[in-house]
Amino acid sequence: MVIRTKESLSGFVASDPELTFTSRGDARLYLRVGQPQVKFEEDGTFTQLDPTFTDLVMFRKSAERAHDQFRKGDNFIAEGESRTYTGQDGAEREQFVASRIGHDNNITRYSVDRTPPQRDAADRETPAREETSREPAARETAQQAVAAREAALEPDPEPSASTTSVQREAVTR
Repeated sequence: MVIRTKESLSGFVASDPELTFTSRGDARLYLRVGQPQVKFEEDGTFTQLDPTFTDLVMFRKSAERAHDQFRKGDNFIAEGESRTYTGQDGAEREQFVASRIGHDNNITRYSVDRTPPQRDAADRETPAREETSREPAARETAQQAVAAREAALEPDPEPSASTTSVQREAVTR
């Protein structure tokens, strides 16, 4: 199995989140984000440097959720990819297009709400499944088969206390 990986970006939200909509009506979140920078000194200390900044954008439902969750100053970890684009002034800029974002739990204290998210389909009722006359019989047959297999299993024999020891020769590698 191949494990999919993506680029990540961690840092802090440096601007107020801005939620706008594209010409197609998709939500677009814009954040100016920063990364703290430090320099490791020869004596083992760290010198705090100025942070570096970049733009982070998200789209659609993820953008709307992130807009509700993040504020200026929040620490985050995001997954996505870096892209270069041409700005309105004609200059090329780099931005991070995030597909996922969350608060950095190494820095941020928070509580987790494990309530399942509501889905659009949850409002619709699922039609009740009619039980046919074959289903109870099939269930009973399956239960009988499991019981028969369990009865056929023999328990592992108890290990006997053997007084003879096996001599093994040393193997060199």
